[in-house]
Amino acid sequence: AAVMDAQEPRPALLGALESLFKFSPLPTAPSKTPLMMIGPPGTGKTLAAAKLAARSAMNGLDVAVITTDTERAGGREQLEAFTKLMDVDLEIASTATELKEALLKNGTVDQIIIDTAATNPFDPQAVKSLAKLIGATEIDPVLVMPAGIQSDESGEVAQIFSTIGARYLLPSRVDVARRLGSLLSAAYHGGLAFTDLSATARVADGLSQCSPKRLTQLLMPRAESGKMQQTVNSTGTG
Repeated sequence: AAVMDAQEPRPALLGALESLFKFSPLPTAPSKTPLMMIGPPGTGKTLAAAKLAARSAMNGLDVAVITTDTERAGGREQLEAFTKLMDVDLEIASTATELKEALLKNGTVDQIIIDTAATNPFDPQAVKSLAKLIGATEIDPVLVMPAGIQSDESGEVAQIFSTIGARYLLPSRVDVARRLGSLLSAAYHGGLAFTDLSATARVADGLSQCSPKRLTQLLMPRAESGKMQQTVNSTGTG
């Protein structure tokens, strides 16, 4: 930010984010590479998968949804409740072999979304099991991470998931957090590209693009409010 010699904090932050981080929205058009939601317990992977499926369906795409979460009580039922509303069959795959078969079976659809069980990043066996699923075929793993957690740990967790193929970061629970440094830490230490973000409990229209401008607005809400107030004052409207 200092190198850019910006006179206002908001443009300085915007420029710094554009310089330091990558931004790559998830596809809204037909894509042959399946998207796999991965992450630690309680990050919102299942809800993120449901939101992606809903967006695809609302865009008129033929979507397939697969879950590998066969152990968590109620996990499959939660996702199945969403897919039924979209008239989409939920497929179950408990092993890498079953996942590969399910992907081959749905090879002609416009988009495939995969939900996974929670993975403890500090359990080598759990990480190894997830790596086997990711290696079933060409897959884009998306790390779902909530806002508002401890930054150093977030960065360490992201590093671990990046070693098994995570390329994208989908921030969740942005609407219920006021400290977002953990998201910057995760993207930076994991070398991950910011993609869409989840800032609502709604499934329909539940995701928005995480651009440098949007991230700046979230990190500096007071600056955004001040800018709006200046506009109101200058136009004389209320």
